[in-house]
Amino acid sequence: MRDEPLVLHTASRHGVAELDALHAWAFAVESFVLDDGMVMYVGPTRAGHLLEIGLVQWHETAAIVHAMPARARFLR
Repeated sequence: MRDEPLVLHTASRHGVAELDALHAWAFAVESFVLDDGMVMYVGPTRAGHLLEIGLVQWHETAAIVHAMPARARFLR
């Protein structure tokens, strides 16, 4: 199993609970590497709603910096 990333305060900007962000990351069904070095994961909340989760390297550790309901561009 992968080491669990930190969840930074910026990830809660869209009202996603930390446990849902971690669940979506852990059970991601798709990932996209973006130009800015962020990896965007798409995965389900604990209730099954799809989220997009943005993960970056932050001070030598993985950190979730973005979490929100998955947008159409990531639901291909």
